[in-house]
Amino acid sequence: MQLNATELSDAKAWKAAGYQIPEYNRDKVIADTAKSPVWIHFGAGNIFRAFQANVVEKLLHNGLVNRGIVVAEGYDYEIVEKICQPYQNYNILATLKADGSIEKKVIGSITESLILDSEDEVSFARLKEIFQNATLQMASFTITEKGYVLTDSKNEWYPAVKTDMENGPSRPVSYIGKVAALLYERFLAGQLPLSMVSMDNCSHNGTKLYNAITAFSKIWEENELVKEGFYGYTADPSKVSFPWSMIDKITPRPSEVVEKMLQEDGVEGIAPVITTKKTYIAPFVNAEECEYLVIEDLFPNGRPPLEKGGIIFTDRETVDKVEKMKVCTCLNPLHTSLAIYGCLLGYQLISEEMKDPALRKLAKDIGYVEGLPVVVDPGILDPKEFIDTVITTRLPNPFMPDSPQRIATDTSQKLAIRFGETIKSYIASQELDVSSLKLIPLVFAGWLRYLMGIDDKGEPFELSPDPLLATVCPTVAGIKLGETIDVPAVLAPILKNKAIFGVDLYAIGMDVLICDYFSQMIQAPGAIRNTLNRYVLG
Repeated sequence: MQLNATELSDAKAWKAAGYQIPEYNRDKVIADTAKSPVWIHFGAGNIFRAFQANVVEKLLHNGLVNRGIVVAEGYDYEIVEKICQPYQNYNILATLKADGSIEKKVIGSITESLILDSEDEVSFARLKEIFQNATLQMASFTITEKGYVLTDSKNEWYPAVKTDMENGPSRPVSYIGKVAALLYERFLAGQLPLSMVSMDNCSHNGTKLYNAITAFSKIWEENELVKEGFYGYTADPSKVSFPWSMIDKITPRPSEVVEKMLQEDGVEGIAPVITTKKTYIAPFVNAEECEYLVIEDLFPNGRPPLEKGGIIFTDRETVDKVEKMKVCTCLNPLHTSLAIYGCLLGYQLISEEMKDPALRKLAKDIGYVEGLPVVVDPGILDPKEFIDTVITTRLPNPFMPDSPQRIATDTSQKLAIRFGETIKSYIASQELDVSSLKLIPLVFAGWLRYLMGIDDKGEPFELSPDPLLATVCPTVAGIKLGETIDVPAVLAPILKNKAIFGVDLYAIGMDVLICDYFSQMIQAPGAIRNTLNRYVLG
């Protein structure tokens, strides 16, 4: 069995192997979508093919829509050239469930794949055509938070952005510059309305996209590189809206286990590809079963009935509350805690960590005991039930090849949000006492111990990428296990850093406990495990 229309016409073989395949008239869907597109998505990676494309697949399967989804890739063109187009834009979704079962599904909802490259005249002309079409209702994005950043650390335009700002929309080279140029085509076509929906995993993502797009439209109009009114068009939510959203679904790199399973089913030619830009991708996606996508319902040209595919629509305030619930309490703090101690204790998989009594209880108590008392309750999702799912279904999933090393990336950038907001809530509360927090300080101490680059066996390990490593690592680099040092004096510069923790840990008195934990963890090999067991298991 091969992943193409001819082979999929033999439905019996695929169904006998346990696959759900498209049973709608895909040729007609492709033709109708080409003529009257409704949704274009930027970012052809794993999260899109496992989530958004599957939502549309479900709607097509149930006869609730008659249009597919167009995808454009603007960062790694090889995804389109090697994964989308050679397989006629089909892909296989392998949903890996915590109970050990696997749901296999061929996704056919992607009707067209293009590269966002102004040098490719055919592809860019097609993208312009799509944006000029009055039927288009939404353009969505999973391009990572970095994709919306236009300036460097010195607050100066990146070279490609600077070029586009100076030259206008004729032949843009930066990602957002190219998107802004396409939006200008829609403006010229009669100021047609559109919703620009960032679905990236970052807070206030719609505002980040709005700021990036309007930076171009404003400067282009000021420099008379576009017709008057373009900036006003992009800044008017009745014309162009930028809803906020919260997305949550884990889609790791293609798994060798899943590849072997599909091959044993008889599926041929599905080997993963590592692109020149180091994207790990395959004609299949392995993903967890849990997924959440909450979107601010702000669509000036209407939208498909995506709520019937599991997407939740609400107001901006509620989206913000859902984001805070996930990031500050119910998922991300648990993930970061496991990442830090997983690296120190030599674990390679988060699911394996959840079999460790101390680590499992650490994750549970960070969520239930220390987080829930100050959780932001969005109303549409129950925080306790969310944590229940994280603890019982998501983190222990043995099929999810997610590693603590990956999650430990950029930890210095995460601590202030994932733990600092909880600490601030305790400080502000009249009923709660910040001194009652025992495990968040343990996580901080673990991170400082992690920065030494020495695991619990006393052996060196490679730290995950983090922009502050060069700044913070020298503070603990000279510490040797078993030696006596003045821990408070050594750690003071870091613990007072509000940018890292969100608060001055010395000013609130949390430094004493953190330094005590850290002192115990540098006594000898095995001290991390002993400290963890002592304070988590009791």
